[in-house]
Amino acid sequence: MPSRLTRYILAEVMKIFVVALVVLTTLILLIGVGRTLLKEGLGPLAVGQLLPYLLPVSLQHAFPATALFSVSCVYGRMAGDGEVSTIKASGISPLKILQPALIFAFLLSPVALVLSDLAVSWGRPGIHRVVMLSIEDIVYRKMESQRSYIGKGFSIYVRDVEGRVMKSPRITISQGGTPMKFKAEEGRLRLDVENEALYLELTNSSLNRGSEIQGYIPKKESYPIPLADGWKTPTADQLRPSEMPLRLIATERLRQDQRLRAAEEKLAAHTAFSLLTSRPEEIVGVSGQQMVGEINHSHRILVKLQVEPWRRWSEGFSCFFFVLIGAPLAMIAKTSEYWMTFAKAFLPTILIYYSLFILGLDMAKQSVFPPYGVWIGNAVLGVIGIGLVNHIRRC
Repeated sequence: MPSRLTRYILAEVMKIFVVALVVLTTLILLIGVGRTLLKEGLGPLAVGQLLPYLLPVSLQHAFPATALFSVSCVYGRMAGDGEVSTIKASGISPLKILQPALIFAFLLSPVALVLSDLAVSWGRPGIHRVVMLSIEDIVYRKMESQRSYIGKGFSIYVRDVEGRVMKSPRITISQGGTPMKFKAEEGRLRLDVENEALYLELTNSSLNRGSEIQGYIPKKESYPIPLADGWKTPTADQLRPSEMPLRLIATERLRQDQRLRAAEEKLAAHTAFSLLTSRPEEIVGVSGQQMVGEINHSHRILVKLQVEPWRRWSEGFSCFFFVLIGAPLAMIAKTSEYWMTFAKAFLPTILIYYSLFILGLDMAKQSVFPPYGVWIGNAVLGVIGIGLVNHIRRC
C-alpha cells in the first residue's frame, strides 16, 4: 500500500504530466500537420484522417520531455517551499522522496518504447497512405488556385478546371529519358487506390515524345502517370531500418548478413578468377568496383539494423534517466517557478542527453562505437543522476 507521501508526490507529478503532455503533444501535432499541409497541400478531410496516425509519432517525442518537466516542477516546488526539508526533518530519507518519481519513470519507459514501435509500424505508414490517397485532391486543388501543378515526375497546366474536368490540359511526364508531352481538349485524373496508380483520362489528345512517338487520338484514352517512389507505399524490402517494427528487425538482420556474405563470396570468386586467368586489372575494373560498392552498401545496412533496436530502447528508457537526473537536480535548485526550473533542470538535461545521443548514434552507424554506443547519453545521465542522489542523501 503506497504511503501518503508517495500518493501525494505521484498525484502532483501526474497532474503536471497530463497537462504538459496534452500541451506538448498538441504543439507537435500542429507542427506536424502544418508541415504536411505546406508540403503536400492536403485538404481538411485528409488532415482529419492524419491525426490518429500522427498521435503515436507525437507522443513518442513528448513522453521523455514531459516526464522530465513534470518531475522537475514538482520537486523544485517542494524544495523551494521547504517541504523537502520538513520531510527530512521528520526522519524520512531523501531516497523515499525520490522513489515515487523513479517508479513512475521506470513504468513509463516501456510505454514510450511501445509507442515508438507503434509510430513506426502503424503511424508513419498510415500518414504515408493518407497522403498517397489524397494525391488526386492535391493536384486538383493546386490547379484550381494556380492553373498548374508541378510535382514529382509530372506537371500539368490547364486553362480552367470545372469540377473534376480539366480544360485544355498540357501534361508533361518525365520519368527518365525523353519527356512525354500531352495536349487535349479536356481531361481528368483518376486514382487507382488498390494499385496505387494515377491515371490520366484525355479526350481528343495529341502526344509527343521527341522524334520517337507522335500522334493524335480523336477519342477518350487513358494513360498511366508513373508515381515517384515518395508517393507509393514502400514494400517490406524497401523499408529502411528506422521504418521497421522491432519484430521484423532481427529477421531482416539475418537476411542482410546473408546478402553481405554472398556479396563477399562473389568478390572473392571474381578476384580468384581474375588472378587465375592473369587479368589482375579486372579486380579494380568496373565489375570489381561494383562488387565492392555492393559490399559496402550491404555492410552499412547491416550496421544500421544492428544499431536500430538499441536506439529504440535508448530513446524509450530516456524517460527513466531524465527523471533520475531531473528530480535531484530540481531539489538542489530549490525553485518553485516553472521557468527557473526549466532553466536549471530541464534545459541542461535535454542539451546534455541529445548531444551525447546524436554523437553515439553517428559513431555507432560509422562502426566507431559498438551498437550499444547509442546508450552513451543514458549512461552519462545515469552517472550524474546517481551522484546527485548521493549528494542529496548526504545533505
